[in-house]
Amino acid sequence: MSIAMKTAVVGVGTTEQGQLPGRSANEIAAEAVQLALADAGFTKDDVDGLITCRNLTGGAGIDEQIGHMLGMNPDYSATLDYGTGNFSLHLGVMAITAGLANTVVLTYGTNQRSQRVGFGRTVGGGAEFAAAAGLVHVAGSAAMAFRRHQHLYGTTEEQLGWVSVSQREWARLNPLSIFKEKMTIDDYLSHPYVAAPLRRPDLTMISDGGAALVLTRADRAKYSPKKPIHIVGIAEKTALRADQNVDNLMRPWLGATARQLWNTTGVRPSEIDAVYVQDATSVWTLQMLESYGFCEPGDAGPFFAAGNTRPGGSLPVNTSGGQLSESYMWGWLNLCESVRQLRGECGERQVPGARTALDCSSHDFLKAAATLLTAAA
Repeated sequence: MSIAMKTAVVGVGTTEQGQLPGRSANEIAAEAVQLALADAGFTKDDVDGLITCRNLTGGAGIDEQIGHMLGMNPDYSATLDYGTGNFSLHLGVMAITAGLANTVVLTYGTNQRSQRVGFGRTVGGGAEFAAAAGLVHVAGSAAMAFRRHQHLYGTTEEQLGWVSVSQREWARLNPLSIFKEKMTIDDYLSHPYVAAPLRRPDLTMISDGGAALVLTRADRAKYSPKKPIHIVGIAEKTALRADQNVDNLMRPWLGATARQLWNTTGVRPSEIDAVYVQDATSVWTLQMLESYGFCEPGDAGPFFAAGNTRPGGSLPVNTSGGQLSESYMWGWLNLCESVRQLRGECGERQVPGARTALDCSSHDFLKAAATLLTAAA
């Protein structure tokens, strides 16, 4: 069953980002819901679905907790253990198209910075083997992935640096972003290695914050006070065998996700006005542009260095600053930014004439998801 144009985002809400001491993760998530409902012109009584995202702060983020806090009894509710923006959005799309709900609010909140949550831990399948090799943080595996890219294509550290530099330029135009200090390519190269060849700007910060979206049926969306942003298509692939997969450092299953998306929607990379990548590391952004067909394999480094992804470039990427400079929100802020861009609400960083956006995400070396969104009715 096709899901094209059957659902639309009609509201987004984002809290302050950075450090929010004295507030629980669930309180932050609930605030984001209230902001998203206000943006949509809805009340909680208009909502019959709730999807939440469990976070790393002591089991917070469960639908039963947040629903109780908001005073909601939706017909449908669920919590995803790793509900990064795309995965949660896809569940909402499926719930609506299956008839389980008409309007779903999706939310994520975290106080991981205030709680000083440690991210030096293994994640997902094969974690014990990764730990035995000393890989207890994504930086180590991402550094190996970039070394592989260097070996295959001759990509340089300076070329990789332009990912972080271009996103910082976008972040300086975004009032919500945490990092607004100017950063040149020389500034980038002057940073010491964290996990060679990656430097601090290649890795996301840890931050507090919340985000939420209101998703509804397309026939209801037309009554929204703001321009509804329709879901054109979704795609997902897993790589749960992890390092048992051939050349898993290069994450070839990203390309399979892309092919699924392009084939089911009929849309082509040349039709995309802005790209959003869940960038836990800059290496992911490099890989995604090649995997989704915006560059040939090995060409992403020169593509970034030529300035194509910077403000005014041919392919705006992570126009909010991404997780490298805006805030670490598991890709949720990328979805909010894509909606605002397609509505034309982004002020200085607005992409002129933006009509279609791609939001792509991944769970390290284990799974991938992508969403096409459009402002077209």
